[in-house]
Amino acid sequence: MTGTAVICLGETMAQIGPADGTPLEHSEALRLAVAGAESTVAQYLADLGHRAAWVSRVGDDPFGRRVVRAVASRGVDVGGVLVDPDAPTGVYFKDPGPDGTRVHYYRAGSAASRMSVADADRVELHGVRLLHLTGITPALSDGCAALVRTVMERARRGGTLVSFDVNHRAALWASSKEAAATLHDLARLADLVLVGRDEAEVLWGTRTADDVRRLLGGSRTLVVKDGDVGVTEFGPDSTHFVAAPAVDVVEVVGAGDAFAAGYLGGLLDGAAPRERLALGHRLAGRTLRSIEDYVPVTDGS
Repeated sequence: MTGTAVICLGETMAQIGPADGTPLEHSEALRLAVAGAESTVAQYLADLGHRAAWVSRVGDDPFGRRVVRAVASRGVDVGGVLVDPDAPTGVYFKDPGPDGTRVHYYRAGSAASRMSVADADRVELHGVRLLHLTGITPALSDGCAALVRTVMERARRGGTLVSFDVNHRAALWASSKEAAATLHDLARLADLVLVGRDEAEVLWGTRTADDVRRLLGGSRTLVVKDGDVGVTEFGPDSTHFVAAPAVDVVEVVGAGDAFAAGYLGGLLDGAAPRERLALGHRLAGRTLRSIEDYVPVTDGS
């Protein structure tokens, strides 16, 4: 990972969904893709010209090989991905419907869920500017939760900026109480936190972006996303809001990861707060207009 600017750690799975966008129970043809919050961010950052690495585990199976090949093809360093011969690559299904897309996970016991503190040594932080994690990983297993906390603490001690996207997935947690406590504690460890206003309300009972700021406190930078309203960045000394541009939404899955990548890309480039918020909106808009979780950036926008 020599020269890496960003490391993203987390699970990527094989993604299966209807080729024609119809509900699963009626679809006659399925398509296979790959998707994972952290590797999606890494791919977008590579598109934006940053040296990004993805660290994870995959199974020794066709899905795992496809996942690694797809992520590497976008210029992401996959040298930190371990192939586990004793566990499968996770799989999930997208199920489009009139009320939105539902997601069905088949990831219990997956290779990535078997990550633990022992995997921390593959997260080589020397010279790395940014470590990006999400709240999905600690939900996968106790070992994954311990790994996330360990690498966050190591990064902060070594001067690497820690970015944490709360990314609450209720179906992955044993209880809402556990999710709320764990994600709050991890957010307090990060230098930069991204969270949706709606997910913060579900987790912690906060109603406004200002409420979230009061809850998390401290000197960290906080980015609160409020759907089609806009996004607020609370910095140590200033607050900035950028309204969400109008978008003809096809599907919302993946838009949060695209926003995170755009925002982080702007941050790494030294962009002003409003500029990096706007870049986050632009990348999110690409995903919102597509059925794909990741829409390659080919024009620098």
